[in-house]
Amino acid sequence: MSIFSLSSSFEPQGDQGQAIAKLSKSLLAGNEHQTLLGVTGSGKTFTVANVIEQVSKPTLIISHNKTLAAQLYSEFKAFFPNNAVEYFVSYFDYYQPEAYIPRTDTYIEKDSSINDEIERLRLSAMSSLMMRNDVIVVSSVSCIYGLGSPDDYQNMMVPVRVGLEKDRDEFLRGLVAIQYERNDIDFSRGKFRVRGDVVEVFPAYLEDRCIRVEFFGDEIDRMSEVDPLTGTVTSRLEEYTFYPAKQFVTPKEKIAIAIREIRAELKERVELFEKNQQYLEAQRIKQRTEYDIEMMQEIGFCQGIENYSRHLTGRPPGSKPGTLLDFFSKDFFLVIDESHVSIPQIGGMYEGDRSRKTTLVEHGFRLPSALDNRPLQFKEFMESTRQRLYVSATPAKFEIQNSRVGVDGYIPHQRAKIGEEELTPERLPRISGSQQPISSFLPEKNGTDLIVEQIIRPTGLLDPILTIKPLKGQIDETIALCQERIALGERVLITTLTKRTAEDLTDYLRKLDLRVRYIHADVDAIERVEILRSLRSGEIDILIGINLLREGLDLPEVSLVCILDADKEGFLRSETSLIQTVGRAARHVKGEAVLFADKMTDSIERLVSITNYRREVQQGYNERHGIIPQSAKRNEQETLKLYQGGKAVDDVLVAEAGSDGDVLAVIKELEEEMQEAAKKLEFERAALIRDQIKELKQNAEGRGEPSTRESRKRKQVPYA
Repeated sequence: MSIFSLSSSFEPQGDQGQAIAKLSKSLLAGNEHQTLLGVTGSGKTFTVANVIEQVSKPTLIISHNKTLAAQLYSEFKAFFPNNAVEYFVSYFDYYQPEAYIPRTDTYIEKDSSINDEIERLRLSAMSSLMMRNDVIVVSSVSCIYGLGSPDDYQNMMVPVRVGLEKDRDEFLRGLVAIQYERNDIDFSRGKFRVRGDVVEVFPAYLEDRCIRVEFFGDEIDRMSEVDPLTGTVTSRLEEYTFYPAKQFVTPKEKIAIAIREIRAELKERVELFEKNQQYLEAQRIKQRTEYDIEMMQEIGFCQGIENYSRHLTGRPPGSKPGTLLDFFSKDFFLVIDESHVSIPQIGGMYEGDRSRKTTLVEHGFRLPSALDNRPLQFKEFMESTRQRLYVSATPAKFEIQNSRVGVDGYIPHQRAKIGEEELTPERLPRISGSQQPISSFLPEKNGTDLIVEQIIRPTGLLDPILTIKPLKGQIDETIALCQERIALGERVLITTLTKRTAEDLTDYLRKLDLRVRYIHADVDAIERVEILRSLRSGEIDILIGINLLREGLDLPEVSLVCILDADKEGFLRSETSLIQTVGRAARHVKGEAVLFADKMTDSIERLVSITNYRREVQQGYNERHGIIPQSAKRNEQETLKLYQGGKAVDDVLVAEAGSDGDVLAVIKELEEEMQEAAKKLEFERAALIRDQIKELKQNAEGRGEPSTRESRKRKQVPYA
C-alpha cells in the first residue's frame, strides 16, 4: 500500500496513462534514470503526482527557481492534502555574500535579510523528514548547499511525554541547547516563555500553534496544543518532540572539540602568513577567528558559523558537506523539473562558490576550512541520489544519454543505438495510437531506462504552425504580421539576438504607434512581472525579448511568435531555445511561429521535425475523440505595482499625511503587508513592498522628520 494518497477529481487523459504506467514500472524495477518528455499543457505535474503515489518513496522535487518551485508546492499540496508536502528554498529576501576584491582592496561583508516564513518552511521540511516517510519536498538548488548534520539534528531533539520524570530547569536547558530563546513578552516562533510550572514553547517550524507543558514537581503532568494568540487549548497531547529552532545546531561536546581544531588550524594559518611576511593577513584572521570562537563558547552560535561546519561536524578536509539530501532516507525518489535548465544550474554552483571563498582565504578573511562549507559537486550530487526522473519539454544531452532509448519508446528527433545498429524512428513502435497493450512496451529488467513522451494535450491544442520566411525585409514583414494579430485582439512575442536590437526595435515600433515593450536581463524583476501583466491585460500588444521569453511563461493571449535571425546557430537559436520559444504560442488555438532564416540549420530542421510529429499525434487524438481545440484560459495576474515608481509612492503618502502624520505607522502597515505576501509565497509583491519601505525610510531621513498619515488612504489598484 502506498504511503501517499493522491486526491484529485481528474483521471489520466491523453497519453498521461501510458506515461504513468511506464515510468512507475521502470522505477519499481529499480532503474536509475528516466525522462518525461512532456510538452506545455500536457499535465506533467499530474503525471508526476501519480508516479509519486505509485513509487511510494519520500520524494524531492527540484525546480530551477523559487517562484516556479512555489507553484509546484501549491499544486502538490492540493494533490496530497493528507501527506507532508514541504517547501525548501533559499530563505533570504536579500543576500550579499561575503567577498573580497583584491584589485581595489574592497571587503564586502555578508549582508542578508532572512524571510521568517521561508525559514519556518525550511525547518518544517527538516522536521518532517525526521519523523515521517510520506514527505514530498519541493526545493530550489538550495538543497545542495551545506546544512547542519542530520545526526546532530536528531540527537538534539527534546522528546517529552505525560508522566515523564523531568526537572523543569533541565527541560529549559534542553530548549536553550537547540537554539530556543526565552522571551516572556514577545512570544513568537523559536521562543518559549515560563510562568511558574507552566512552560509554553512556540516551535520554530509551526505556524499557528504552540505547545504548553505543565509540570507537577519533577514530573510532566499535562501537555496541550494551544493557540498562541488567545491561549485557547485546541487539543491534548500525550507526547511531543521538539526539534531544533535553527538549521545549524551542534552539541556542546562537539563544539568543544571543534574549537580545539579551529584553534589548531588558526595557529597554522597565522604561522604561514607571518612566514610569508603577510602580517596584515595574520592579524586579520586571528582577530576574526578568536571573536567567532568566543561567541560559540558563550552562546553556541556565531555569525557565519557555517564556515566552521567541517570542524563542527567532524568531517575530514575536502569531504562532502551535509545537505538536505542527507535528511532523506537512502532510498528516495528525485524529480528534476525543467531538467535542461536545472541540471546545468546544479552543476555550476560549486566552482563559483569556491572561487569567491578562495580569495577570502588567501587574504586572511577566512580559514581554509571555510572552503568545505560549499554546495555539492555534481558528482557528489549524483552519488547522493539513486532514482531520478527528469521532466522537460526539451531534455538535454545529459538526460538523453542517461535515459537510454530502447524498444520501449523513442524521441522522433533522437536516434538511438543498440550495439552498433542504429534504430531509426521507422523501426521503433509508437506508443501513441498503437494497438498493442502498454505492458508490451514496459521494461522488465533493471537497466532498461526510459524516455517517455507525453505530448498529447487533453485540451486538444496543437503545437504552433511553423512558417519560415527570408531574412530580407524581416522587420517590415514582422510589422505586418503584428498588425494582423493586433486587429484580432491577440498578442505577439518577438525575439532578437541582442539587447540593443530589442531596444532599438521597440523604439522603431513605437514611432509606428504600436503598443510595445522590451524585456531583458537589465529590466528589474518586478518590472518584468508588470510588463508581462500588461501584455496579458492588453495594455501593450507586442513584447520584444531575447532569452527571457522561454521557460515558465504562461501567456494564453499570445498567438504569434516571431523569431528574428533564426538561422544564427548558437545558444539563443539552439534546438532547445527554439522549441521553448515557439512553445509560448502553444496555448492559443491559432498559435503560429514565424522564423526568419535564409538557411535551414540543424536546430531549425529538428524543430520542424518535432513540431510536425507532435501536431500529427495531437491531431490524430483529437479526431479519434471528437475534441475541438480551444485556447487555454488563465486568470489575469493582478498588478504588483502600488504606484508607478518608488518616488511617486512616497510623494502620495506624504501629500495625504499632512503635518500630523506618522511615517512609522505607514512603515509598520507596509511591513505587515510584506509579511503577508511572503507568507503566501508572493515573492515579487513582497520584494516591491520591501523596496517601498526602504525608500520611505530614506526620504523621511532626508527631510529630517517623519511626515505621513496615521491611516493609509492612498489611491491604489487591487492587490495593494
